[in-house]
Amino acid sequence: MVEIFDSSVELAQAAAEYFVAQGPETVALSGGSTPKLMFQVLAGQFRDDVPWSNVHFFWSDERHVPPDDPESNYRMANEALLSHVPVRTDNVHRICGENPDAAAVASEYEQTLRDVTGQALPRLDLIFLGLGTDGHTASIFPGSEVLNETERLVAAPYVEKFKSHRITMTLPLLNNGASIVFLVSGAEKAEIVKSVLQGEHKYPAQAVNPTQGELIWMLDKDAASKL
Repeated sequence: MVEIFDSSVELAQAAAEYFVAQGPETVALSGGSTPKLMFQVLAGQFRDDVPWSNVHFFWSDERHVPPDDPESNYRMANEALLSHVPVRTDNVHRICGENPDAAAVASEYEQTLRDVTGQALPRLDLIFLGLGTDGHTASIFPGSEVLNETERLVAAPYVEKFKSHRITMTLPLLNNGASIVFLVSGAEKAEIVKSVLQGEHKYPAQAVNPTQGELIWMLDKDAASKL
């Protein structure tokens, strides 16, 4: 399903409303400016409409940085949302990017996901993803070995483009989600949106295809301008 909104603000509003309507108990958050707008709507307009203490928060990917680093997806979500709502601190499951051993971080996060959900292959209620101009999503980049991962739920690929490791949920976990929502805004994303949704299969984002869940693309008018 593809939904198009007049602006990034309206997109964020719709995404927040979808979050509230779904009533998720397990959520994977993503980084980026569009999710940040959604987080701010949730923290403001919908602060009293979500049973926050029931929700477990995870991250679809994270930079290999400490939680107070400006690049940290956790930091952004905490500043825009989590610090403003009555979420239980033990329900916030951040990726411990400060650990210098990226592979260990990924392994520990995989175990956390299994422990919290009680499932060997967790089925998260709601997963938010973004889309890079190169067609990557989460931290699964073109050409990444993670594209072929079938066993691990979380991996720590080295991303040459950034000369660093990233920690990311893998396709087996992402595609087991009950609802997956891509949030994409901005004219700079218009070409890749068209390629991913209408072109040949060659981008990581196209590998996100839930096995038993719902896939929704929420776009603003600029991002959808070439469809």
